[in-house]
Amino acid sequence: MNIKKVVVIGSGTMGSGIAAQLCNANIPVTLLDLKTETSEKAKKKILESRPPLLVDKSKIDNIEVGNINDNFDLVGKADWVVEAVVERIDVKHKLYEKISKVRKPNSIISSNTSTIPLKILSEKMSDRDKKDFCITHFFNPVRYMGLLEIVSEEINDIEKINFLKFFCEENLGKGVIICKDTPGFLGNRVGVYAMQVAMTEAIKMKLNIEEADAVFGRPMGIPKTGIFGLYDLIGIDLMSDVLKSFLKELPKSDVFHEVAQEIPLVKNLIENGYTGRKGKGGFYRMNKKDGKKVLEAINLTTKDYSPSKKIDLNIGEKINLKELVSKNDKYGEYAWSVISKIILYASSLVPNVTKDYNNIDEAMRLGFNWTKGPFEMLEELGVKFFVEKDNQLKTNKFIKELYDKKAKTFYGQRQIYTNLETLGKVKQSAKINKDNKSAFTYEYKDYKIIEFNTKANTLDYDSMDALKKASDKNMIIINEGMQFSAGVNLNYVMDFAKEKNWKAIEKFIHHFQMTCKQLKYSNNIVVSAPSGLALGGGFEVLIQSDYVVAHTNIVTGLVETLVGLIPAGGGTTNMLCRWMQTQEAKKDSDFAPQKVFDIIGYGKTASSPIEAIPFKFLLEKDKSIMNRNKLLSVSQDLINNNKDGYKPPKKAIFKLSGSQVREKMFQTLENLFREKKILEHGMEVGKKLAFVLSGGNTNIDKELSEDDMYALELEAFVQLIQMEKTQARIKHTLSTGKPLVN
Repeated sequence: MNIKKVVVIGSGTMGSGIAAQLCNANIPVTLLDLKTETSEKAKKKILESRPPLLVDKSKIDNIEVGNINDNFDLVGKADWVVEAVVERIDVKHKLYEKISKVRKPNSIISSNTSTIPLKILSEKMSDRDKKDFCITHFFNPVRYMGLLEIVSEEINDIEKINFLKFFCEENLGKGVIICKDTPGFLGNRVGVYAMQVAMTEAIKMKLNIEEADAVFGRPMGIPKTGIFGLYDLIGIDLMSDVLKSFLKELPKSDVFHEVAQEIPLVKNLIENGYTGRKGKGGFYRMNKKDGKKVLEAINLTTKDYSPSKKIDLNIGEKINLKELVSKNDKYGEYAWSVISKIILYASSLVPNVTKDYNNIDEAMRLGFNWTKGPFEMLEELGVKFFVEKDNQLKTNKFIKELYDKKAKTFYGQRQIYTNLETLGKVKQSAKINKDNKSAFTYEYKDYKIIEFNTKANTLDYDSMDALKKASDKNMIIINEGMQFSAGVNLNYVMDFAKEKNWKAIEKFIHHFQMTCKQLKYSNNIVVSAPSGLALGGGFEVLIQSDYVVAHTNIVTGLVETLVGLIPAGGGTTNMLCRWMQTQEAKKDSDFAPQKVFDIIGYGKTASSPIEAIPFKFLLEKDKSIMNRNKLLSVSQDLINNNKDGYKPPKKAIFKLSGSQVREKMFQTLENLFREKKILEHGMEVGKKLAFVLSGGNTNIDKELSEDDMYALELEAFVQLIQMEKTQARIKHTLSTGKPLVN
């Protein structure tokens, strides 16, 4: 069979998200709701969504809209019908009865429910319909969350279920895990339990919410929102409904009941409209004081709000789990209490909920953005350490059997839900060099893999060192993190700036330039395979690679001007080089410098490979991949198909008009300043950028080499980093995550 047409019924958040992802895959989709106007509003929201649900706005043309009264005949033309209506079983049953009367023979019907068991959804269906009916549980936002759980029963046509799994992997880019029909399936069963444990333990141990979020966050390999921040993000009222569903479906013997009981503070917040970010606030809220917005946090005991405080856990930027849970303070005690309970609960689900424990880990990676799942945590801690750390610990059958075997490792193969050769699988067998603290190097087959491993994969001297040393072979730059690289490590740079050690900064940036240049002109092929952010210095690595294999969810661009700097790792030079190849530039020598001045000056970004091509962030030779798990194999193919007879690119020569084009750029800056779109420092940064892009003190008859351009980049960067207003911008961005206009 094939899926050429899809109907999604229900245009709420999930229905719209599913429809948008089908659009991204170029699958025609009809979005139906009670009223056509409702579907049309949903279509408009998809188009205007932030972050964008579409990889390109033109994809919206793949959506038709209608209503379930006048346009239900379209269900009969669909190969796949997705139900995403309100979580009421009576409403769903009536809808399934209606679908059954008109659906195409052998079409697939699925529900996006996250709470109602499949056996209850299908209880009124005929056996013919049951064979073709399953749950397809997408996670929100659909474009960005990798997990799709397909829940099936024994009566299902297994070939059809496997086909749907393949289709959603190949076309929608999902990591598809087939689950048993148990409450919460895999992701929510463990993920929601983990959230509740983190909350109830924080309350029991009298931690404030900032402390709990600081521990139940990056130190555990969990997104920085933490537990209370995540509750606000999801919606406190929605989480309350989810818990009620679990309490209803799970047997009383399940320890989930211990953490899912109603908390008076949560009930009080909901009753007063404090439902999270969508309401008046939640555990955190924004308040105005003296005309300024202030983030406030609630006191779990008094229920009063006060300005939120940053928590210093007194740990380094990197800490392993064993060190975290061994800390002799309340943070270590909290971490151990939460992690031990999560591991015990997850392991208690084997084999009744799933026989493949590593699928639980992957569900947490793909559905909750954890860097490691509970069984990987157990592997890192060591079974012996885990069991013997606390003599009050009540182990279960799974843990006891591992302990009795006295094996140092138990994990086995990763990512068994997919047949693709992924980085996660390769890392288990490749020869690895972990000597570099900022990037690991894997030797595999006849090439090397570089994986950045700093916070947000920001780049420092060691990151560049790893790249430089690996260029003696064909190379793939890839990682499993949420971001490819958020750019140069500004904390690293600011440490030198505080000491006024400008020579150290100059040395680092020059090393960055020369490393990227070595990648570009290496006798071996360099492929970068980004997912997530590839900004600033991260993008400069991409632009000097031979090929880029980009996940559709990348965000690319040079954003240095927002922090009062200019791209100085070759980004300015190489963007200029790319735009000089255009027909317009061949007719007008000032075209390329002005175009790049506009792109870099405004800090423009692209949120998909399709958006990146018009900026020349990516080229036609680069590849765009929907399924992140295919990044490695496509990169391998590029190396294998191009390594014979490979020659590095020719070195670029620049002929720029100097002051002639610079005056045009200065005029643009004057206009922006007059319109108050930039302030004094914006002018200063713009002038430095203009000086570099114009070629400095040159003229159209003089030839400049890349090294000449790199020298201009470096000089401008070092001058700007010494300015107080640039340092103020950097400090503001590091503390708030937002740019400062000064």
